[in-house]
Amino acid sequence: MFNAVNLELARGIIGAAESMRAPVIIGTAEVLFPYGPLEEVSYYLIPMAKKADVPVVVHLDHGLKKETCLKALELGFSSIMYDCSTDSYEDNVKKVKEMADIAHSYGATIEAELGHVGDNEGSAEGEPRDVNPEKYYTDPKMAKDFVEKTGIDALAIAVGTAHGAYTLPPKLDFERIRAIANTVDIPLVLHGGSGLTDADFKRAIQEGISKVNIFTDINVAAVEAELKKFSSVKKGIIDLIPAAVEAVKQETVKKMKLFSSDGKALSYHING
Repeated sequence: MFNAVNLELARGIIGAAESMRAPVIIGTAEVLFPYGPLEEVSYYLIPMAKKADVPVVVHLDHGLKKETCLKALELGFSSIMYDCSTDSYEDNVKKVKEMADIAHSYGATIEAELGHVGDNEGSAEGEPRDVNPEKYYTDPKMAKDFVEKTGIDALAIAVGTAHGAYTLPPKLDFERIRAIANTVDIPLVLHGGSGLTDADFKRAIQEGISKVNIFTDINVAAVEAELKKFSSVKKGIIDLIPAAVEAVKQETVKKMKLFSSDGKALSYHING
């Protein structure tokens, strides 16, 4: 899943998906609304998803308020995440269950989070909350109860990653991923993926991760490409746009190959 707060990001991501014959999840998060308001983002994401010749899910990531999730569903998002992970367990279950029923009535899928994925300094998602993230790791037994009570379609788990750019290498709890995957029967989601090593990603997927969220890597790739292109004050934005789109495309292609999602869209269309 790749966040796309503007048209350049969206073009790069979908371009990569089509060239790789890879299904893809594309969207935005509530904390990113200052850079691309939800309704405005929907104006290009949903038509582009429908036009693409590979399966494209349009997803609201980290919806923090009920109203936000409802708005996304009304706009036509095909997937939402209702993040109540900082609430008590009981409130998380109650609020997510209610939203799951609503999302399913729209024909959309819903993701929720149990435990809490932290934030690196300066991340778009927020600020660091605790120096000991292990306190917020997802408990496998609780995960089973949570999934059964809420009826969610995907579960985001806390296993050692954090949002934003890392200052120190993260240490993933692979045994916990495996334990949760063996306990629940829905896809598991890894948030805070940007900055992990290729080996970390491959091992996480091997142990049971089905969906990986990426933003920082493509966000930075776009800016680095624009900076290289901006060699003169006479350069305008139309000189930078193609460089940003291509950089996002190439970074997305790398991730799709790494995650082994390339080539999967062809079989989807044959079977679907």
